[in-house]
Amino acid sequence: MKRILLTASAFMFAICLYAQPKKITPKKTTSKSSSSANAVNGLKTTNDSLSYAFGISLAQYMKSQGITSINNNMLLAAISQTLKDEKTLFDMNTANALMGKLAENKSKVACAAEIEKGNKFLEENKKRSGVKVTLSGLQYEVIKEGTGPTPTREDTVVAHYAGSLLSGKEFDNSYKRGEPLTIPVGGVIPGWTEALAMMPVGSKWKLYIPSALGYGDYGAGQDIPGGATLVFEVELLDIKARK
Repeated sequence: MKRILLTASAFMFAICLYAQPKKITPKKTTSKSSSSANAVNGLKTTNDSLSYAFGISLAQYMKSQGITSINNNMLLAAISQTLKDEKTLFDMNTANALMGKLAENKSKVACAAEIEKGNKFLEENKKRSGVKVTLSGLQYEVIKEGTGPTPTREDTVVAHYAGSLLSGKEFDNSYKRGEPLTIPVGGVIPGWTEALAMMPVGSKWKLYIPSALGYGDYGAGQDIPGGATLVFEVELLDIKARK
């Protein structure tokens, strides 16, 4: 959300910086067809082109936020008042709050859709042979059963893994990096912590982690959306000696 607010603020700053009302005389060109096209389209000056470019940029931003219609009169009034340093109907803090609320609502809708999709998948997945379900809702199947010791929450383990979304899109893979992960059992997402505390060293399990046991409503980074159910293949290689 913070990134979206900064983007909107930066856009308004850019308007104030570049779209000055003073007209700029365009450079002469030898291309009659180009001049004619610009005249027909209304792009007679550099200022015309910049104004149109900012309009495209703003419209694309609004579309990305789910806005398909807008009050043009209010939009132009706000731009004009801001450029002329006139009093606006409300300040930038209020503007940011309104845009933040829009982004928050959009995020909630997307998150709810992800959770519903995940619940449907998990409901069907648990019916498959070999899939086990814990009291928390974690689902897993044993690909390979190890014979080593089982770590506790206080242990640090070494593990290889590959993580993906239900769509099959992979967001992380330690095998491809050629380096396993070393991390405390209690320092990972709840679904991992629960699974690792049941896995003997040498095991390889496939985990199906509900959103509540993963990254929750906020997701993680650009690749894991809020509400996402995650699929991991985890191979427990070792337990590090405690100091």
